[in-house]
Amino acid sequence: MTFSEPTTIGMRIDAVIASLESLPRANPEILYASLIGASLMFSFLVLNSGGSSMALPDGGDADSLNKPKKISNAKPVSSSDEPQPKWHILRLTNYVVTFGFLLSVLKFASNATTYLDDSTSLLQFLIIWSISMCYFFGFFGISFIELDELESEPQNHQHQMHRKPMPTKDSAEPPVKVVKMHPPASSAPVCTDPTSFKKPSPSIPANIKELSNGEIASLVLQDKVKDHQLEKLLDPHRAVEVRRLKVDNQLDSLGRGGALAELPHKHDLDYKRVLGANCEIVVGYIPIPVGMAGPITLNGESVYIPMATTEGCLVASTNRGCKAITQGSGAVSSILRDGITRAPCVRLPSAKEASEVFLWIERPENFQKLKEVFESTTSFGKLLEARPTVAGKNVYIRLRCFAGDAMGMNMISKGSLAVIECLRQVFPNISLVALSGNMCTDKKAAAINWIEGRGKSVVIEATIPKGVVRSTLKTSVPAIVEANVNKNLIGSAMAGVVGGFNAHASNNVTAVFLATGQDPAQNVESANCITLMEETPEGDLWISCTMPSIEVGTVGGGTGLPAQAACLKAIGVKGGGENPGDNAKQLAHVVAAATMAGELSLMAALASNSLVAAHMTHNRKPASK
Repeated sequence: MTFSEPTTIGMRIDAVIASLESLPRANPEILYASLIGASLMFSFLVLNSGGSSMALPDGGDADSLNKPKKISNAKPVSSSDEPQPKWHILRLTNYVVTFGFLLSVLKFASNATTYLDDSTSLLQFLIIWSISMCYFFGFFGISFIELDELESEPQNHQHQMHRKPMPTKDSAEPPVKVVKMHPPASSAPVCTDPTSFKKPSPSIPANIKELSNGEIASLVLQDKVKDHQLEKLLDPHRAVEVRRLKVDNQLDSLGRGGALAELPHKHDLDYKRVLGANCEIVVGYIPIPVGMAGPITLNGESVYIPMATTEGCLVASTNRGCKAITQGSGAVSSILRDGITRAPCVRLPSAKEASEVFLWIERPENFQKLKEVFESTTSFGKLLEARPTVAGKNVYIRLRCFAGDAMGMNMISKGSLAVIECLRQVFPNISLVALSGNMCTDKKAAAINWIEGRGKSVVIEATIPKGVVRSTLKTSVPAIVEANVNKNLIGSAMAGVVGGFNAHASNNVTAVFLATGQDPAQNVESANCITLMEETPEGDLWISCTMPSIEVGTVGGGTGLPAQAACLKAIGVKGGGENPGDNAKQLAHVVAAATMAGELSLMAALASNSLVAAHMTHNRKPASK
């Protein structure tokens, strides 16, 4: 269509309007529906264009994999002690608003001509649509882009960091360290999940054996190859090398890169380190496989747990427990008491004189004298308590000592001799029968350790959502709670056990002890544990383990050997802590976490009657010829 050239702006506009009026009129319902559809599509594209994605490690060689890697788009999360918004309400509200908006559109489209001629109805529709569009632009993006991440637990991110503001010059608060969180293990643990019995997925590269160890480790980190399948896909020796690269990469992101460098995976041992410290008349050594369970979220941090054992399924079962705990609330652990004990036995000429020693020690001013002489023998040790017990002419003096990051037996033994010499100055007739009178009580089952504690007294808890109990533990909350009551509580009571109200706490305690250089004989008292399980009002599973006598240290004894020191480094507790006792306490928390994870998984297997099948499949393999 042509028209004469207008000479003014107004004439130009009139000409354009006239040309539009001459065009064929479109159906108003179709025109309106097209407009609404275009608006929704535009809104969706704009609001979802900024969605975050999680960076995964690139494939590469071993050297590139060992370099520090940072996972992008880490999001700050609020402190675990602060109440969290109920993000799920946004999802419900979105559905309601969207449904109402679409319903109004359909109603308008059904009789658009009438509503366009009725100004009142048209105004009502416009108000509804305006409010809906404002809501969409304000909350649509939050719910459909970030809601899954906001309402999930921290473990759903490769790394999440919780930063608090750095203190100002006038502030007395010290800077808070960055806490990095790892997601739960993605692969199904062997022995506890039927899917682990299946053959490797066909999606695994056919030339996987031709790839470098670093490239394969990268595939494991990306969950393209399951960790537990490595031995099926590669030579077992090479599988260990690949897994070490993968674990070292995970530890590196926690600031513990290279921790496994001195954990031997070939045949070697520096016998010079053993001489005069750990063993005599040495003829060799027995290699014990070391597995790595985790990550487990423990007190708001990701922790990997080294376990040395020859029992098949133990590490895998513990790994399943770690996964379930991390998928849930995470483990929260507390130290109730901290003090190693030694109880020398002294003898007096008569029971009357023995009672006088008892009464003398009970006076607070006299305890202060014993405390001074005890602490004169040590730099870190602090005498916390001296509790005497009389048996005829004998007096058993149970001394309790804070030992810093050492387990403390040598420290308290030296201080105990000084206490006896102090008593001898007041009671010349006193004689030392034995530096240890067995009321300590060391390396023996004893009610006194169960009741009063020895070493670190720890209580740990976690809440496992019922969905995780079904999907990861393969049982139900009522079933596992019932099994725990009848086995761990009633069954143990009928057997008359002391400190044994648990499924197999000694298993996990000993495995961690062997890996980290603790005295394995002290698993007798360190494995004292009562495991409690309850169904919450929401139908979830609450579990706790109370362990009153975990005896651990991060300096001295076997902790100085390279392999054991490597495992301590992997946990982040090698050597002395920034404050005396910090590292030893953290190790006690880790022992308790490993124990609770093991209890959770074993009780689930018992509740679902899958224990025997798992062990017969994975722990009864014929010896290689």
